[in-house]
Parts: sequence; C-alpha cells; structure tokens
Amino acid sequence: MRNRSSLLRTTAVLLGAALTAVSLTACGGSDSDSASKPSAHSEADIRKALDKPTTITVWSWSASLPDVAEAFEKEHPKIKVKVENVGTGPEQYTKLQNAIKAGDGGPDLATVEYSAVPQFAMPGSLVDLSAFGFDALEKEFTKATWDSVKIGGGLYELPLNAGPMALFYNKKVFDKYDIDVPATWDEYIAAARKLHAADPDTYIAADEGNAGLTQSLIWASGGRPFGVQGDKVSIDLKDAGTRKYASMYQKLLDDKLLSPVVGWSPEWYKGLAKGNIATLLSGAWMSGTLKSGVADASGDWRVAPLPTSDGKPASSVNGGGSLAMMKQSKNQLAAAAFLRYASTGKGADIAQKSGSFPARAKVLQSEAFLGQKDEYFGGQEVNRVFTDSLADVRPGWQYLPYDVYATSIFNDKVGKAFTGSMKLQDGLNAWQEELARYGEEQGFTID
Repeated sequence: MRNRSSLLRTTAVLLGAALTAVSLTACGGSDSDSASKPSAHSEADIRKALDKPTTITVWSWSASLPDVAEAFEKEHPKIKVKVENVGTGPEQYTKLQNAIKAGDGGPDLATVEYSAVPQFAMPGSLVDLSAFGFDALEKEFTKATWDSVKIGGGLYELPLNAGPMALFYNKKVFDKYDIDVPATWDEYIAAARKLHAADPDTYIAADEGNAGLTQSLIWASGGRPFGVQGDKVSIDLKDAGTRKYASMYQKLLDDKLLSPVVGWSPEWYKGLAKGNIATLLSGAWMSGTLKSGVADASGDWRVAPLPTSDGKPASSVNGGGSLAMMKQSKNQLAAAAFLRYASTGKGADIAQKSGSFPARAKVLQSEAFLGQKDEYFGGQEVNRVFTDSLADVRPGWQYLPYDVYATSIFNDKVGKAFTGSMKLQDGLNAWQEELARYGEEQGFTID
C-alpha cells in the first residue's frame, strides 16, 4: 500500500466518465435488489466445480497473490488461476469500470481496497458472497475488517489484510532530543515544536496532502463525515470529529512543522533514513515499507499507539483490501473457492508471510503471532500494538460510494492548506462542495 494521491489524479477524468453510467444504476434498484437476494450455492456445488477444468482470471497488484495461486493450483490441479497485474489501484479500477460498462472483458476476481468496495458494490457490479454461504464466516475475522466489506446488507469480500493505524517513530531521534512518545495530539505537537527548534532540518512528519491519511485521522478523531443509505448520501466535513482533526492539524501547518518533501519520493526515503522525518502516522503495512525502503535505519524505529485528543485508545484503518468477485464472472463457483482459500486457508498464511497484516481473528489472538519480536523495530513485539489498534478502531465509519473519485480531487481542493495558502477547514469545505456536486451528477440524493 502506498500514497495514492498522484496515481488517483491521473485517472480522475477517465474514471469519472466511466462512473457516470455505472453509479446511476444504484438508483434504479434492479441490480442492488437482486444482489440482496442471492441464489444459494452449496458447498457441494463448489466442490463439483473444482473437478471441472476451469481457468479463472484475477486482476491484482498484490505481490503475494501469484504464490497463493500456485499453491491453490497444486491442491486443485484442474483449476488454473491466471493472475494479471493490470495496474495499481486507480489504474486497475478504471479498467474494471470500462469492463463493467462494456459488459465483458473483466476478470473473475479483482483486488479492491476496502475504501473502493462501495463504489463497485452499490451499482451491483459485484457478487454478494452470501450466495455461497460465506456470511457464516464472520467470526473468522475482526469486526473492523468485516464491517469494511459489508455494504447495504451484502457481503462483497472476505477480508484478507488490515491497516490499523499506529504511530511509527524514530526512537534514536526521540532519545537524542529527550522527547517522550506522545500519547495525545497536544504532546505530538509539542514534540514537533521541540524537534524543529533543536534542528530546523528535522520535522515530526511529512504531509503534502494525503486524502487517505486525512480520512483516517478524521475517523480516529470521531468524525463521521460520510453517510450512505441506498442512493441517499450525506456529506458533512464540518462535524465535530472533522473539526477536531482540522484544528489539531492546523497547528502543525501554521508552525511549518511538517516536512515539505513529497511522500514516496527519494527525498522522503532519505529523510526517513537520516531521521529528518521523525514519525509516520500510517497503517500497519508501513512496517514493510520501512524495511524495504529504509533498511539502513533498522533498529532505529519503534511503533506506538496513535495519539488521541485525550490519550484514551482510539484508532482507525488506513489501507487494506481483498478480492471481490465481478458480477460478469462466468466461473463464479471456482472463483468463490479461490477467494475463500486466499482469505481463510493456506493462501492467507502465504500472504501473511509477505508482510500483509492479517485480518483473521484466530491469528490475532495467537501468542505466537503477538509475541513475534521484530528486529527492525529493535526486537519490539509490534504485532501487539497493531492488534490493539485494530480492536480500538472507532465504529460507524462509511466511505463514499465514489471514494476513488473523492480522493483523486483531494489535492485540487485541499492541497493549498498544506502549502499555507488556505486554512485546512476551508479546504475541507471546498472538498465537500465538490463531492456534493459530483454526487448529484451521479444520481445520488445529497444531504
């Protein structure tokens, strides 16, 4: 998982055009009504399908999925799983929307991030997995991830990984400047000021405008700016939680306490390695990014709970996703078997070995998993921090049914706040106006 801002901006226009035709379907009711009353497929039907020579196509940018497919094929030699990387995130979503609009040419399964699930589920483009009895698997997963794949009463993915938020901090830098790990936002801001005063080239974090991070911090602050009920969408980026986030973050912006470097750039990685960027607010997947991109800083970094306004545990999710089944799939039974294998069977174990943070409850309750000492983080048992964070995720968050578009235009509307040209709340207000306008264009009733 990585910063999607630059990728999303490049596909906004094309994706918006594709969505116009698809989103209106959500208002008609025919597809969504049929999805809410799926025909049942028995376990015997799935087993029978696995005995029939079949090729299923999976679109995914996941590095571990080809290994999962290979393991599945060994267990079920009559099934061929063709994994195709057609692009990361929005590039793939655009191709999915084009296939949906054309009525053909799409895969059987596709990786869809949790934030994008509503955009494909609501128009009826995905198969409700309750058709295969997969709703009975709820207890196998954490509540936070299960809630992310349940849309309007339907089940559209089985969770594969999770992105519970945490504070990644450079202990070496914190020790150098005698800074305690912040538990509150006030303490975090104080730490930012102390760091920058001690060394003008050192910043608490870097953020040039990141829609995913902004939404996660609003979520953790108690904000619930988006509500979706059928074709009715509410947007309120002035609610109490959002204003709490904006007020806190504005202090960092006003005092120029955030590094001006662009996330994921060579300068960003260099800043993390040298300690000039001292913290990261991110999902659990960031641990893999640090290990691969900032390997020389092994032993310097640690993980702590996300700071909160009052120091009491509260968190959110940043990133994560799984496999969704496309309605146009002609091999749904075999696809269902692979999807389940990837999320609940040996396939999930393979994905976990690649660094994916698991969504399965039994793994997160395992002392063997919780007690793993991570040498990159100085031997810290970081899985305990991530698991606690997942348990502390605030309930009730909803994504817009056009979140991919929403994040693609975030910097156009809010980006000036990160350069000091406007206040953050004003930027969020402008974002709300555009999101409401766009939603109405797609046929939604906006409140």
